[in-house]
Amino acid sequence: MESQHVNNGNDNSAALIAEHNKINLSTSTAANLIVNNDFSMGLHSWHPNCCHAFIAPAESHYPEGTSANSVGNHAVVTNRKECWQGLEQDITKKVSPGFTYLVSASVGVSGPHQGSADVLATLKLEQRDSETSYLFIGKTSVSKDNWENLEGTFSLSAVPDRVIFYLEGPAPGVDLLIRSVVITCSSPSECENKSIGCNIAGDENIILNPKFEDGLNNWSGRGCKIVLHDSMADGKIVPLSGKVFASATERTQSWNGIQQEITGRVQRKLAYDVTAVVRIFGSNVTTTTVQATLWVQTPNQRDQYIVIANVQATDKDWAQLHGKFLLNGSPARVVIYMEGPPPGTDILVNSLVVKHAEKIPPSPPPIIENPAFGVNIITNSELSDGTNGWFPLGNCTLSIGTGSPHILPPMARDSLGPHEPLSGHYILVTNRTQTWMGPAQMITEKLKLFLTYQVAAWVRIGSGATGPQNVNIALGVDNQWVNGGQVEINDDRWHEIGGSFRIEKQPSKVMVYIQGPASGIDVMVAGLQIFPVDREARFRHLRRQTDKIRKRDVVLKLSGLDCSSMLGTFVKVKQTQNSFPIGSCINRSQIDNEDFVKFFTKYFNWAVFGNELKWYWTESQQGNFNYKDADDMLDLCLNHNIQTRGHCIFWEVQATVQPWIQSLNKNDLMTAVQNRLTGLLARYKGKFRHYDVNNEMLHGSFYQDKLGKDIRAYMFKTAHQLDLSATLFVNDYHVEDGCDPRSSPEKYIEHILNLQEQGAPVGGIGIQGHIDSPVGPIVCSALDNLGILGLPIWFTELDVSSINEYVRGEDLEVMLREAFAHPAVEGIMLWGFWELFMSRDSAHLVNAEGDINEAGKKFLNLKQEWLSHAQGHVDEQGEFAFRGFPGTYTIEIPTLHKKIVKTFVVDKGESPLVVTIDLSS
Repeated sequence: MESQHVNNGNDNSAALIAEHNKINLSTSTAANLIVNNDFSMGLHSWHPNCCHAFIAPAESHYPEGTSANSVGNHAVVTNRKECWQGLEQDITKKVSPGFTYLVSASVGVSGPHQGSADVLATLKLEQRDSETSYLFIGKTSVSKDNWENLEGTFSLSAVPDRVIFYLEGPAPGVDLLIRSVVITCSSPSECENKSIGCNIAGDENIILNPKFEDGLNNWSGRGCKIVLHDSMADGKIVPLSGKVFASATERTQSWNGIQQEITGRVQRKLAYDVTAVVRIFGSNVTTTTVQATLWVQTPNQRDQYIVIANVQATDKDWAQLHGKFLLNGSPARVVIYMEGPPPGTDILVNSLVVKHAEKIPPSPPPIIENPAFGVNIITNSELSDGTNGWFPLGNCTLSIGTGSPHILPPMARDSLGPHEPLSGHYILVTNRTQTWMGPAQMITEKLKLFLTYQVAAWVRIGSGATGPQNVNIALGVDNQWVNGGQVEINDDRWHEIGGSFRIEKQPSKVMVYIQGPASGIDVMVAGLQIFPVDREARFRHLRRQTDKIRKRDVVLKLSGLDCSSMLGTFVKVKQTQNSFPIGSCINRSQIDNEDFVKFFTKYFNWAVFGNELKWYWTESQQGNFNYKDADDMLDLCLNHNIQTRGHCIFWEVQATVQPWIQSLNKNDLMTAVQNRLTGLLARYKGKFRHYDVNNEMLHGSFYQDKLGKDIRAYMFKTAHQLDLSATLFVNDYHVEDGCDPRSSPEKYIEHILNLQEQGAPVGGIGIQGHIDSPVGPIVCSALDNLGILGLPIWFTELDVSSINEYVRGEDLEVMLREAFAHPAVEGIMLWGFWELFMSRDSAHLVNAEGDINEAGKKFLNLKQEWLSHAQGHVDEQGEFAFRGFPGTYTIEIPTLHKKIVKTFVVDKGESPLVVTIDLSS
């Protein structure tokens, strides 16, 4: 399946107002061009130039003889290796040609130097078609114990593509201190008429002219024309707010739209909220998607496109689009634009706001009074009172029959434990004229928010079916369908159906009903159970199971010293790394974010690339190859000793196949498949430990339809020949949750056996693990079934989603514990962990700016739990025994003269392991 740290300041309106009131240090009439001139918002809008910077509080780094209160916060520029390295800000949009600007900065220095140091103010002038030039503004000489004012002026005859103001000068190793910077126009009234940026410091929105009150200034068309309107369609379309709006018209491509360059006004590693008011007009299109996109050009001239958000827009009303983005690296250019509708359809924009995202505190953990774990909420589930409590959905007929199973469905039995036999009664549903018709019951008042409910029942269908029939336990939650479990039936036996659900927003009504088979086919339902799950009870069982299957008995045999003198010596054993594979999905832009890299390399030992190895990424156009992204990511992993999975060689779902592939005839497609195999696996031979050969074969059949049923086995066999060291996986979704009959464990087993019968060297089973409200016994049942094949099972794309971070953490704990406690599972890959870089909302463990949320804390707690520690005394044989997880350990042994620390490794295995540790060296 498909797949954004540190906030240096307080970007709230109070801080901005305070800044606006303080910016005029050298004049009472001119506005300051510098945003965040006194660093009251941290480093917002400032960028260190090939060095590091941080904000020092009032009580540190100020020269002697100056009080902390008079200094306030200030910037410290450190790790300077060159004289020209300092702090900079883009002022391109705030200066106009022909005007003189006054510069005043309060600066200091700190560090290992004698005497005074020069601090310079400089302009860097970048022009796309010529070399970068530099304009000296002024300098001052600063001693270690004083703040000095640096003053100067500048004027530009023409404004280049970029104007960067920066402070530089002291010798390498000397820290540059900056208290404030003011740049004002010498003719304020004229400047305000000409310059678009004079008031930007007091405006939280980084978009200039966001409501088009200054016409179309700062806006442009992206491949099309833009027009300003006060109304359209004979007055039927008017602004939602303000007096005007803009349209992007004469669009000939879906990516055409209205845009604004925001280079220099957004800062890397900060999250930004985006809100736009949009609608569409013309071309007989009444509803379509409008999307906000960020085009980012990297310093090495590579293009990146970041989808911010989209909304279903109409020609009837204005719609609000809302999203969020973050830049991982330092961009050369950044442009935000609206796109999406088909050619000929105008995009109308009333306003656009982009501002630093506020940090929203997490919701508290849900308090659930009397959860009644294991208590069935279905009325008359045993049908001892006829059909009382039930009603027919639609004009079908309900009656009672006998002869259904007397035992609980196995997955429910695993959750509930010993249980009284079922009655053997079932509901018979006849006269069904629609697929949705079946027995129903209202359960609104019986549900509690944020509780996870397990669903279980026996179901059967009557005669007359012409093929396999799906039976579904569904919930109508305020008329929205929620899947409670599905099963495919192709015979007249009773079948277990199982699933789960959770409700996180208060509904007005909830109905459960059984539906699915074609009209005219009778349905039988017995023993329906819906009950809240006691996760903690399950966790206690899983902890015991984990200890049995993951830990190993270890005997440390100490040598090199007199054993008799070692008797009774206290030793401490500490595990530093568990060798069980726990990895994550990453993407190319993330590795430009050092905060992301630090977290990733610290807590994960495997990686998979979200998109960068997929065929549509490496060869989006025929013959135009892009392996640079994958190469960069692989280098990072190799440098940190992180193993990698290759995802994926092919993807069977047609919607994911690039157009040029879809347009090929059979022979040319076969040639392209062969070239893809040879090109990819020869390039990376021995570098990827796994490959997902043909992704999601249970949900797509593009290559099989085009090239015949043997193509799938051919892909496996050829891949194996090209890289014997790689384990080849199948990979699919909804295998473990009971909600998709196409990918049930039974269907997956049949699929794998068919591949093996054709000679495909299938070496591993990938369960993606994109799951909602997981229930342990359901997941475990799927693993048990798949385990009979004897192949290693990996969760390859695990993520869970809940608006409540605590509940999200519980969901993740369910999946991690079930996987780690199951003997067939040999690795777990998360499908990302960083906000804004995941395929699902409300699934992240780390917030966009690097704060670990409650779900992330749960993950780290589990990582810590799965490290073994022991301490005790050496026995008379000079040995110390303990039981622990495989991985890397240290042992500490104090002696009379020193503390001895040694490292050793416990390999995976079942028999006791004896490790000899030589203390003499």
